[in-house]
Amino acid sequence: MDTVHASMTNLFLQLGLDASPEGIKRFIAEHYLSPEVNIIDAPFWNDGQRQLLRELLNNDAAWALVVDQLNESLHEGDGGGQP
Repeated sequence: MDTVHASMTNLFLQLGLDASPEGIKRFIAEHYLSPEVNIIDAPFWNDGQRQLLRELLNNDAAWALVVDQLNESLHEGDGGGQP
């Protein structure tokens, strides 16, 4: 993963999700998280996605920033994630 630029688009690609700007916006709009739910504990991730997010948060500062951006967007429920 070190050779891949840390961005929202690439995070979605790594998660196996639609990484188009519309796909990212739609995902965020459809997957609101309440304040008490940690992004890692969100019910919509499969085990592989959850493990990837955990590794990115724990091991890579650049990727952790992107995961944090997704986390904030999911908690805001505004569909405002940027590729």
